[in-house]
Amino acid sequence: MDLMDRMLEHDRWATSTLLDASRDLSDEQLDRPFDIGLGSLRATFGHIIVNVEFWTRLMTGQPIEYRELADASIANLTQQHVRTYAAFEALARDLRDDQRLDGTYLDHYEVNKSFGGTILHVVLHNAEHRVEAVHILQRLRLPNVPEVDHGLWDYEMHNT
Repeated sequence: MDLMDRMLEHDRWATSTLLDASRDLSDEQLDRPFDIGLGSLRATFGHIIVNVEFWTRLMTGQPIEYRELADASIANLTQQHVRTYAAFEALARDLRDDQRLDGTYLDHYEVNKSFGGTILHVVLHNAEHRVEAVHILQRLRLPNVPEVDHGLWDYEMHNT
């Protein structure tokens, strides 16, 4: 078992699962303000996706673009998630395979960060915001809000 692979696969799956569960919500529901996190479901998903791209670009020395997604429909958010997470996963696996997780780079504040620490930060950051997304989905009274914790994912991967 490779913990990096499991961590990345679960992280990708969990966000994809919540995006999929949100695909039939109206714009009003996606943008409804809540007193948690970034304030709306659409803002939460956009933040997760842009954050993954932001840290991937930093770790690879690419220019940073502070931006919001121009098209924040669930369909586009899902496409962007697939694209940005694929790049993040590939980089994380390359760094692991090249035994460079303890290596460092300069972040946007010119502070040394380790590659491994940043990968862990991104995954934990995503998990924190997914908790907010689940809470919002529950408050929107979405039927059958999916559980996306690792234990359930692990069970489903090995028992279905």
